[in-house]
Amino acid sequence: MANAPSVPVRVRFCPSPTGDPHVGLVRTALFNWAYARHTGGTMVFRIEDTDAARDSEESYQQLLDSMRWLGLDWDEGPEVGGPHAPYRQSQRMDLYKDVAGKLLAAGHAYHCYCSTEELDARRDAARAAGKPSGYDGHCRDLTDEQKEAYETEGRPAIVRFRMPDEAITFTDLVRGEITVQPENVPDYGIVRANGAPLYTLVNPVDDALMEITHVLRGEDLLSSTPRQIALYRALISLGIAKEIPAFGHLPYVMGEGNKKLSKRDPQASLNVYRERGFLPEGLLNYLSLLGWSFSADQDIFTVPELIEKFDVADVNANPARFDLKKAESINADHIRLLDPKAFADACEPWLAAPHANWAPEEFDRPAWEAIAPHAQTRVTVLSDITANVDFLFRAEPVEDEASWAKAMKGDPVALLTSARATLEAADWSDPESLKNAVLAAGEEHGLKLGKAQAPVRVAVTGRTVGLPLFESLEILGKDKTLTRIDAALAKLAG
Repeated sequence: MANAPSVPVRVRFCPSPTGDPHVGLVRTALFNWAYARHTGGTMVFRIEDTDAARDSEESYQQLLDSMRWLGLDWDEGPEVGGPHAPYRQSQRMDLYKDVAGKLLAAGHAYHCYCSTEELDARRDAARAAGKPSGYDGHCRDLTDEQKEAYETEGRPAIVRFRMPDEAITFTDLVRGEITVQPENVPDYGIVRANGAPLYTLVNPVDDALMEITHVLRGEDLLSSTPRQIALYRALISLGIAKEIPAFGHLPYVMGEGNKKLSKRDPQASLNVYRERGFLPEGLLNYLSLLGWSFSADQDIFTVPELIEKFDVADVNANPARFDLKKAESINADHIRLLDPKAFADACEPWLAAPHANWAPEEFDRPAWEAIAPHAQTRVTVLSDITANVDFLFRAEPVEDEASWAKAMKGDPVALLTSARATLEAADWSDPESLKNAVLAAGEEHGLKLGKAQAPVRVAVTGRTVGLPLFESLEILGKDKTLTRIDAALAKLAG
């Protein structure tokens, strides 16, 4: 494999169970998974559920279900287990408490007694003086007497990590070498005053204990990397970590107005695409192109092809814009690639309640199986199928006055009367014969096929666009077709 790492790759995907899964989050999961599969490494799925106020069991189950639906399997994690269990942070609190104690004992961390009001006042003063407004190290080197005084006063204390007074340089797998000066990374909190560990502690501690070799995550977390590297060095000195992982920060996914796609954006939720009938393969294909490319001249590829080609070294640092039209186009291509039976099976959820606008007993499976190959070339997402085939299963076509007004122009009565006669005499086992029948009717009135077939399509299917008309008429059958044309003529007469 190209650019294969010298050590076995261990990556992790560690979402918080809050709200619906976000497509940017899925892109991160995908890149981690693809890199693990490309290198023959290990995919660790870890749940960061230490925020009791925001985390929910419903979101946790949604995360697991979404990963399964997408086919992003994991080697270690919930419901799979592994040598570093448990994989939910809420079940690992004793580990974090132990590590925090060791960091304090070794002098890598210290208790900070500053109140919120004191911190805010000193920050304001620093800004006014044109100085950095981060934590100023007030409690960094307190004497035992000062600590005792604060504790006697009853002041609550958080635990802060002691950052080194030196620049931190690291090589980002996506962005190259990055150097951060010490004044830009002040000491930071790792444990709340109530003893609850913060993300700044639990995330790198879990990565260390689970021996993660590559941290591939969003660009928004880039600023925390120098802090984590410093913490890793401390953990290594304590024998808790073996090495500092390689970091790669993935580009932002941008939405409308070239703004970062947020959870509040309508197109951000994974569930939107699942409910519309995106194929997992189509969605993964598109999401992989948000910051990476398969080749200069190929946008459509299978998941195995993605695994074969993917390398984090090829990820582009520039922001990637989420383009719904392109996502739909790629999904449509993947629909075309399905085996016809697989396509028919995939459509099943949209042929029943709550999507179907016909009664269950009206569904005609032989008619569906006959029309499915024609539908496969026309739909963009699987949910399109319902409106495309409902004319087969309803007693009457959908009433769409806009379609009716658009198609019934000129002298539709004369045209439909002629079309009824030519269709009645046609060979109903041959769509070409049905086409010629409508063509002949149109010629009687000086119309080309496109103009001639429009009233017939609306009379029979209720819509101006849809599946190939003459194959549809053949499957619907002669009696139903002629009955619907008669109904249209009666409506026009009325």
